[in-house]
Amino acid sequence: MTDASNWPATIHRVLREANVRQVPFVPDGGHAALLNLIAADPAMQGISLTTEEEGVALCAGAWLGGTRSALLMQSSGVGNCVNMLSLIAMGRFPFLTLVAMRGEWGEFNPWQVPMSAATASSFENMGIPVQRIETAGDVEPVLRAAVTTVFEGGSPLAVLIAQRLIGVKNFGKGDDG
Repeated sequence: MTDASNWPATIHRVLREANVRQVPFVPDGGHAALLNLIAADPAMQGISLTTEEEGVALCAGAWLGGTRSALLMQSSGVGNCVNMLSLIAMGRFPFLTLVAMRGEWGEFNPWQVPMSAATASSFENMGIPVQRIETAGDVEPVLRAAVTTVFEGGSPLAVLIAQRLIGVKNFGKGDDG
């Protein structure tokens, strides 16, 4: 079982065991601990993006080049990707994205709420099924099922990581988001 303090390490371990080598991301506090683990791992390459839709194309290109990848983003970035997700659908690419949710549990910023509410349906409308990680105990089983679905089954999948697990942002107290 994964506890709340080490869930990023569990994600890193499962991705590494699944032979994920490229991890594109837009910098985000919700993924910060995971990004630090990726940066320290010589078997994985974190690739900083300027916008989330670049990561969709990068993941498709990585697959064509024989490399597994997983896109990390925040729920507010999902709206930036909707048009590019047609590449995944039309190319029938396996695609894994891990989405740090905002606009949920204890959210202080009302601007995060609308995209949070639309995140799952945005993926589903583009033909990408969604799974959720709600608790630390969900991390390993959900992620193991996801990597099997994507890399063995060849299907796209978005895994949404609940804000309650990630923790509430509080920019007034040193959280850089």
